[in-house]
Amino acid sequence: MIGPNGAGKTTLLRVILGLVKPRRGRVVVNGVDVTGRPQQAGRMIGYVPQLTMLDQHYPLNVLEFVELELLLRHRRWPRLSNKETREKAARVLRVVGLDESVWSKRLVELSGGQLQRSMIARALVHDPPILVLDEPLSSVDPVGKHEISRLIARLAEKKLVILTSHDPLLLLENTNVIVLLNKAVVAAGKPEDVLRKDVLRRVYGEAITYVENYYIPDQHMVRSP
Repeated sequence: MIGPNGAGKTTLLRVILGLVKPRRGRVVVNGVDVTGRPQQAGRMIGYVPQLTMLDQHYPLNVLEFVELELLLRHRRWPRLSNKETREKAARVLRVVGLDESVWSKRLVELSGGQLQRSMIARALVHDPPILVLDEPLSSVDPVGKHEISRLIARLAEKKLVILTSHDPLLLLENTNVIVLLNKAVVAAGKPEDVLRKDVLRRVYGEAITYVENYYIPDQHMVRSP
C-alpha cells in the first residue's frame, strides 16, 4: 500500500488487525469476522509495526524479545516448556537471517536492519498465514533495505504479505497488487495498472518521477547526492 503521509495507510492496517473498528463494513480474514476483535485477528496475522513505535530500551535481548511473544500467546494450558520456547524462537531467528552472535544483544544495541529482522521474527514466531508490515524499510540503511526486501520476498512465497512502503521499487518484482490510498482507496490493481502517471497524478499531482518503466511518487524516491 502506498500513499502520501496522512493518507490512512497505518489506520487501514490497524483496521485489518482488529485494533480499530470501522464505522461501517467489516473485516473478514479466512472466513472469520475479526472486525474490532484483535485477539481473533492475531491468531492468523503477524504484525510488524513501524520501528519508531518500539521502545528499544526494554531490558530484553533479541532472543528474549522473541520468546516473550510466545509466552504471551501461551498464557493458557497447554503452556510451552522453556526448551520449546527457546527452540521456536531460535528457529525463527535463523529464518530471518540473524546470526547467533546477535541474539544476546539488547534491542538498543542493534542496527536498524537487525532490529527490523528481530521485529519480523517476533511476528513470525507463531507461524501466522498472514504477515502485516508497516513501513518495514524505514530507518534501515540502503544495504539493509535490499536485504529486508529479499527476506520479505522469501516470506511471501508461503504467506500473504501486506505492507506499506515508501520504497515501492525495491518490492515491485514480488508485488501482485498495489493499493493507492489517500483517505480512501484511489486505485488498486497490478503494479503496471496503478503506477501510471494518470493514476498517480490523482493523489500526488506532478510530484512523480519515471523510473524503470514505472511512475513513482517523488517523495518515495531515495535520491543519490
